[in-house]
Amino acid sequence: MAELSSIDWSRAQFALTSIYHFLFVPLTLGLSFIVAIMESIYVKTGSEEWLKITKFWLKLFGINFAIGVATGIIMEFEFGTNWANYSWFVGDIFGAPLAIEGLVAFFLESTFFAIMFFGWGKVSKKTHLISTWLVAIGSNLSAMWILIANGWMQYPIGMQFNPETARMEMSSFLEVALSPVGFIKFLHTVTSGYTISSLFVIGISAWFILKNKDVIMAKKSMVVAASFGLVTSLFLLFSGDESAYQATRVQPMKLAAMEGLYQGDHRQGLIAFGILNPDKKPGDTQSPFLFDIEVPYMLSLLGKRDINAFVAGIDDLVFGNEKHGIKSVESKMQKGKIAVKALKDFKDAKNSGDTYAMRMAKITLDENIKYLGYGYLKSPMDAVPPVGLTFYSFHIMVALGSFFILLFLAVTYLCMANDITKFKKLLWICVLSIPLGYIAAEAGWVVAEVGRQPWVVQDLMPTIRGATNLADTNIKISFFAFALLFTALLIAEIKIMLKQIKLGFKDA
Repeated sequence: MAELSSIDWSRAQFALTSIYHFLFVPLTLGLSFIVAIMESIYVKTGSEEWLKITKFWLKLFGINFAIGVATGIIMEFEFGTNWANYSWFVGDIFGAPLAIEGLVAFFLESTFFAIMFFGWGKVSKKTHLISTWLVAIGSNLSAMWILIANGWMQYPIGMQFNPETARMEMSSFLEVALSPVGFIKFLHTVTSGYTISSLFVIGISAWFILKNKDVIMAKKSMVVAASFGLVTSLFLLFSGDESAYQATRVQPMKLAAMEGLYQGDHRQGLIAFGILNPDKKPGDTQSPFLFDIEVPYMLSLLGKRDINAFVAGIDDLVFGNEKHGIKSVESKMQKGKIAVKALKDFKDAKNSGDTYAMRMAKITLDENIKYLGYGYLKSPMDAVPPVGLTFYSFHIMVALGSFFILLFLAVTYLCMANDITKFKKLLWICVLSIPLGYIAAEAGWVVAEVGRQPWVVQDLMPTIRGATNLADTNIKISFFAFALLFTALLIAEIKIMLKQIKLGFKDA
């Protein structure tokens, strides 16, 4: 087994931080709105029961919020420590949404957080309710700006390259902020958080019912969470469809990996279930699957909004397809090498004061700049992401998302039309489904981030060029230190939450 390089360790460290961070974030995004809905019912009805319900879930929200902040701060610092080349290259663009997130959204969130937690009896009911809603809105606005930044990495627009500084500079803030990829990524990610939070609430509520403890308040909590979860999981389905459409449009290689598609075709089917052939390689004649169930025509319909449309496969994208105007990776690499050389020539001409050579180098660079990242690839096969990991993660996410819709539908119906306390097996399914939401969300992030490899910025900067030149030892030490820290934080959160849950609603 080959020894991991410093870049591999940097990637592993950032992946570790991201995975742990997104164990905390979804609950913050969704539980904030569920608590706001519960408090709205309390203010409307004046019921002390709803006050206890609100305070109980608010405490769990606060525990999660406090611990989640730590991982988020560390992740932002890693851009500077482990990914300095990336930060230099796109800092002018990537930093703007993060700055807005810190100055506006997080400020809004943290300001009213104090009133929401410590303002009971000190401010009016309506003022407190407004603070709760503002915390929920602020939390989601924070996510919006972060996800707009991430969306730009997937689909870089609204910028121009400055050869004087070798940096991408923003030319249109609105184009970056209103990117269809960033916008749909925000909607899909936050609704996945709403789904996770709904599963969290109905799961814990089901546990109370099974233990015959605080049953009335648990059932009321379940009604709010299940109905909220049903609506948001249905929207999650539609936002996921739009995400796949955007991937087909601007990241076709990711889409091909998601479906294990090697040979593109018209009227392309959608793989509902499949087992990949581990020996399959781009360009060979082996079947991509050992076994698969395909829904005819659906990938063309969902990916191109046209049942007769051609959807490109990995082979088309690697080796090119002249009939459909698809350039090969090899041709893009040649243009990328021209761009890399032109940038070097520009720098050399600038150092020697040759303005004519600078101008000619810039013309060549401008003509080939969109292929710049390909100039650093060593082989056309480098442009293919890990197909197996992307494919299975995508299908796990879709399968679990479909299950969640059915679960929310069943729970909502039984809460409204029947006595759900009689359905013990369903209640246990609710309890056991709590971790499934997190698995689905993490699988979604694997699709989003692994599926776009080898790029840290699509087509412009490969991951191998974005990392800081650090010693392996330093990264290894920090990797294991963070692993221990994050695991300790997760264990602490679970222990504190379990202790609070055992106290129940009446002690809230």
